Amino acid sequence: MSETLDGIDETGETGETGEIVVVPHTHWDREWYLPFQRFRMGLVRMLDEVLDAMAADPGYRFTMDGQLAAVEDYLEIRPERRAELARVVAEGRFAAGPWAILADEFLCSGETLMRNLEFGLRGARELGAAMEVGYLPDQFGHCAQMPQILALAGLPVACLWRGVPASVTRDAFAWEGADGTVVRTQYLPGGYGNAVALFTGPPEEMPGRLAAFTAAMRPWRPAGPLLAMYGADHSAPAAGITAAGLRLATLGEYLAEVAGGPVAEDLPVVRGELRSHARANILPGVISARVPLKRVMGRAERVLARYAEPLAALWLAQDDPGARTAAQRLIDLAWRGVVACSGHDSITGCGADETAEQVAARIAEAEQTGQAVVDLVSGSLARGAGGDQIVVVNPSPFPRAGLVPVELPRARAGLRAPDGSAVPVQVLAEPPEVLDETVMDDLTRVLGRVHERELFGHDIVSWSADGDVFTINVARRAETPYRHADLAAALRAAADAGPGPWRVRTVAEPLVRAVALARVPALGRTVLTSVPAAGAPAAPAAGEEGVLDNGLLRVTAEPGGTLALRTAAGLTATGVGRIVDGGDCGDTYNHAPPAADRLVSEPAFVKVGPVRRGPLVSVMEIVRGYRWPVSGTAGERSPREAEVTVTTRVELRAGEPYARLETSFDNVCRDHRVRWHAAPPRPAAESFAGGQYAVVRRGTAAEGGGGEAPLPTYPAAEFAAAGGLAVLLDHVTEYELTGGGELAVTLLRAVGHLSRNDNALRDEPAGPQIATPGAQCPGPHTARFAVHLYDGDYAAAGLPRLAEEYHHELLAVPGTGPVSGDRRAPEMTEALEITGDGVMLGALRRREGRLEVRLAARHPAAVEAVVRGAFRAAWAADTLGRALRPLPVADGELRLSLRPFEIATVHLA
Repeated sequence: MSETLDGIDETGETGETGEIVVVPHTHWDREWYLPFQRFRMGLVRMLDEVLDAMAADPGYRFTMDGQLAAVEDYLEIRPERRAELARVVAEGRFAAGPWAILADEFLCSGETLMRNLEFGLRGARELGAAMEVGYLPDQFGHCAQMPQILALAGLPVACLWRGVPASVTRDAFAWEGADGTVVRTQYLPGGYGNAVALFTGPPEEMPGRLAAFTAAMRPWRPAGPLLAMYGADHSAPAAGITAAGLRLATLGEYLAEVAGGPVAEDLPVVRGELRSHARANILPGVISARVPLKRVMGRAERVLARYAEPLAALWLAQDDPGARTAAQRLIDLAWRGVVACSGHDSITGCGADETAEQVAARIAEAEQTGQAVVDLVSGSLARGAGGDQIVVVNPSPFPRAGLVPVELPRARAGLRAPDGSAVPVQVLAEPPEVLDETVMDDLTRVLGRVHERELFGHDIVSWSADGDVFTINVARRAETPYRHADLAAALRAAADAGPGPWRVRTVAEPLVRAVALARVPALGRTVLTSVPAAGAPAAPAAGEEGVLDNGLLRVTAEPGGTLALRTAAGLTATGVGRIVDGGDCGDTYNHAPPAADRLVSEPAFVKVGPVRRGPLVSVMEIVRGYRWPVSGTAGERSPREAEVTVTTRVELRAGEPYARLETSFDNVCRDHRVRWHAAPPRPAAESFAGGQYAVVRRGTAAEGGGGEAPLPTYPAAEFAAAGGLAVLLDHVTEYELTGGGELAVTLLRAVGHLSRNDNALRDEPAGPQIATPGAQCPGPHTARFAVHLYDGDYAAAGLPRLAEEYHHELLAVPGTGPVSGDRRAPEMTEALEITGDGVMLGALRRREGRLEVRLAARHPAAVEAVVRGAFRAAWAADTLGRALRPLPVADGELRLSLRPFEIATVHLA
């Protein structure tokens, strides 16, 4: 060191205080109370300062808070400093990665977390080196599978702040994940800025500041060097800190020294997710802030992970390298977009309105990019089938039967399976044949309506003139030749033949819109062929008014608009679907009811009516009218009320043991929370929630002590279940098992501030008090989920598989090739089958000529997973796709023994 201060020797020893290791760092929110680009200019200034300091002082060290994205954001503006930055990264002085982004672990899927690490590790190593620490400085709690996710990526140690329970009284503990994987975890008492004041003040007062720091930290670490995290949000550490004579290190260097080797046996053990409020606030209201963001995120992840990527891997032709390359590049773009939006100030919705709008747009773009790949694969599948055929693809790794929407010619409104058997079909509607009839003096005006081949949303097929009537025939899809010039010539010829006026008629082919019950093999496809319907269409199923019954579940509308459910096995639940509106004067971080809250749960009126009735799908509609307070304050809800209509569509499908619900309303009120309630069939003291490659058990109380009220509201991504009632979810959703024994699902939380200084359920602000009228979520809202009654526990009831089926609809693609006529369709094709209790597919893609399959056992006991397909060799692989060891394969079958909740990645060839 260039110089020392009184009381500090050149090794960083401070007399009786012992050694202190200073980690200069920053924590950078890419977007928050300002949108991304406005925050980025501060990032550029900050990293300019850091690189200048490193160039001037070889002893300077810096840790970039665990996320590579900020480094990449900087290099987009400062590409001329890439070589300089890469040099200090390779030297180990600048710690980059291992994450691409600091994600909120509960608001994205487990697969998104895996891709996050993959992108971060790969990118940091390409830059020079990756920090080998699972650094999670500011996430709002940590998911149960994080230890396994880190270990699978080769990261031996974690480092974090929030969510740690009161039982941890040291600065390190053994964190055991859902599957039993244990990682040594460095706890940051006082947060990631515990030494932010160490270098503030006159140099002569440094010994006193060091003594105070040591006094505060030594109880957490009785012996050994103390970790001094010198840094704060959005700022660079001072350039001259090496002059203090203290030892500087990156976080990775410190932890390599103190945490190397196996996990010590004397460390306290913490199991499962970290969502305790005891040591720090975890800001649980972000789960329900700006619910529309969560909805689009769930959809984008599904499209990408379970449709675009696996379909491209399985069904894009091997002899079309151009299409395969395009698909892979689009998939990579989409994944990077999803990962970037999973940030803990992005998907959380706890930023400014501008930030939330941009996040929503980027998620939508990622989904659209994934959908472009689905379109590419669908086009390939369509060309291989006749124009009178429909290709149905199964995204699940087990055989399934399910409904698919179809449009069929009225004369051929039946469907035939490849084996010649009839496919059940239910007609839903018959679209009108005459789409438009207009009188025109100038017949050539028709051309102004035509966009290339499109007219009234259809493709032009043919045209004819008869007297003073010009008819244009259109179809939903047309593969016959068409030239716009030919249509123009025909119109001019007809106009020359007669002065008009002309009656221009646009006629569509006679069609029926229907649903068909298709049976499809595992990750496979089948081809259905339209044929003349055999006899009259199936008659609607008879039934009582306000009752739906598919033989597996009976649903009855109750007088108050709630539902009574009864299964074929005799399980019952009543009062299902009670809507409760309460006040919320909190903010995007924390729910806070008014001091004198007023709950509204009784509707002013109820109307029940049928929409359609069987035999394949039955629907009824329940309309309830409420009077909700228009706004609220910290003290009470407004006496002014608004009339709100809540419409619930209840749908039963053939073969499904659960009821699908769609609940919609127009949010015209502010400062409130709307929840859907259901009482389970039996009393429950605990709930189970699926998400992030795990199923987590939770009680009805949360541990407090960290500056906020410990509300027992929790996130669930796939399902939430208690007492024999499960809700299958469409996206990450907030739920609570209430003290009254009900399962409450948050449909909407409407608040008006990013953070409030006077939030009654949180001691300190979580950010600046900025108005966020967009977080009031005005306008129409629709929540989709399903409700299921079950006996036994969640595993015996097969809830992970039911959630898999609910989330992933079969994909139907109309054929566009030559009409097949009476030729039999190709036989059903199975790509890959995976069996095993609770064994679910996480991802499927091609990597360097091999098929990569990610499995996760969502089961509380050890299971055997069996993978069957046309492969001859298999390897275990890590997160980065590196083959680790060969696995035995016999007759196209791979057997894997999986621990409870184990994640396994295998390569097949």
